[in-house]
Amino acid sequence: MKRVAFVVLAVCFLSGVSFSAQDVLVVADFDSGVKPNNVGGDFGAWDKDPMDFSQTCMESFNTSETRQGKGFCLRIDYDVDSPNPAYNGLWMKLNGLDASAYSKLTFWVKGDKKRGFTPLFKVELKNNKGEVGRYYVTGVTDKWQKIEIPLMKMAGISDYSNLSEFVIVFEDWRCPVKEGTIYIDDVQFEK
Repeated sequence: MKRVAFVVLAVCFLSGVSFSAQDVLVVADFDSGVKPNNVGGDFGAWDKDPMDFSQTCMESFNTSETRQGKGFCLRIDYDVDSPNPAYNGLWMKLNGLDASAYSKLTFWVKGDKKRGFTPLFKVELKNNKGEVGRYYVTGVTDKWQKIEIPLMKMAGISDYSNLSEFVIVFEDWRCPVKEGTIYIDDVQFEK
C-alpha cells in the first residue's frame, strides 16, 4: 500500500499537480464509540471542584440521538446547580494539532428536550504557548445545528499551529438551565 501511495505522489509531482491542505480536518466524529478522538487525543468530563458533589459533568457515547441515524455522538450531562461557584465541562486533547491552514472551528450540537439544556456555553481552544481562545456559543435548541466559529473571533489566541486542547465550559452564572444534557458531533476545522 505504501508503494502505491508513493507512486501516486511521484506521478502527481512529475505532472505538476500540487497538493493543498484538506478542506476539513476532523478532530472527533465519535463514530467508533471509543476513545481516542480522530487525532489520537483523549477526552473526558471535568469539574471545577470534584469534592463538591452538588456539581458534576459526565460524558458518554450515545446512539439514540445521532445526527445521521448511525454511529455515535457524544452526550454531555452537566450540573452547575450548586450553592458554591460552579463550572465544568468537557476537555479534549489536540496533541499539537496544526490548524493554521483553517479559518473556522465547527461542530454540531443539540440539547436534550426531556432533560433540558442550556442554550449558551463557552468553547475554548488552547495552544502550547499557553494562549486560550474563548467564544460563547448561543442559540442551542433541541434540533441539531452546525456551529461555525471563525478562528479570528476566538479572543485570546493568536497561534493555531500547535493546539493542545478543545474545551466546552458550562458556567453557573451564564447557564440559564443549571442542569441538563447536550449532544455534540463532528468536531472539526474547516477552511
